[in-house]
Amino acid sequence: MRIVFCGTPLFAVPTLKHLLAQADFQIVAVITQPDRPRGRGQEVSFSPVKETALAASVPVHQPEKIRAPEVQELLRTLAPDVIAIIAYGQIIPGRLLPIPKLGWINLHASLLPKYRGAAPIHWAIVNGETKTGVTSMRIDAGMDTGEMLLQREMEIGPRETAPELAARMSELGAPLMTETLRGLGEGTLAARAQAHELASSAPMLKKEDGRIDWSRSAQEIFNRIRGFAPWPGAYTAFRGQTCHIWGEPASNDLGEQSAEHGKPSVPGTLLIQRNATMVRCGGTTYLRLLGVKLEGRKQVSAAEFVSGAHLFSGEHFGKS
Repeated sequence: MRIVFCGTPLFAVPTLKHLLAQADFQIVAVITQPDRPRGRGQEVSFSPVKETALAASVPVHQPEKIRAPEVQELLRTLAPDVIAIIAYGQIIPGRLLPIPKLGWINLHASLLPKYRGAAPIHWAIVNGETKTGVTSMRIDAGMDTGEMLLQREMEIGPRETAPELAARMSELGAPLMTETLRGLGEGTLAARAQAHELASSAPMLKKEDGRIDWSRSAQEIFNRIRGFAPWPGAYTAFRGQTCHIWGEPASNDLGEQSAEHGKPSVPGTLLIQRNATMVRCGGTTYLRLLGVKLEGRKQVSAAEFVSGAHLFSGEHFGKS
């Protein structure tokens, strides 16, 4: 089977490596995003998929725009039986879809039709899901609306972050893509339409998504800390600065210990205890503060933050 592989980030690498190891598959080319500046130093570096392809001596193509006419000509020349695509990073124009005989087959990081869009792993955690999975599907003109082929389900750990879950899902997806492509080649797979009325959205993350609303429950904020790692993170305002925080739900039996002058505390109020620092959240729940990073400074523990900032009970997060 002649395969063109289309992908960019680390999430796509396990599948590329798995396909390269199959004797009945020939990866004739890899298409990935152009080299970009990355990291603090903004040094131009290769995508993880490009590094993997070069190590395997597979030709690499990096069009600035996949809709460019020369890409259509390239694909026609390569004459693939199928194009496997995982987290490539660009929308595939409809005129390219008929080129591979078996179609463009995508590995999507959710149990479709739930969480269609660019950030399914993040939003599943943010929304408190306890299970997720991977779906192989045939790309059509919509956003993750194509026919489904195979699915595999997995649990989401109660403390698992988005990067941790993504790593596990990428390993689960690799053999699923191999099974899918073989089934298509042998004509043994029956595609099935999605139940579009059950669809939910997982839009691309924005900086603003990470801003903490302290009126949410501690569990909801904890889910956002996990789901928005590493970017945009979970952040709030503190003494006029942006402050990224890490924490976990604490016991709800703290009552109104942080009340000042007889008045109940409001969400975002800090409660400094001997062995812990708590933040009042919605519904009388509390978040146990574990780590803090003020803008322009390194991350420190909650205890270091309390000492260094000379914190006192009754101060508030969320106020500029």
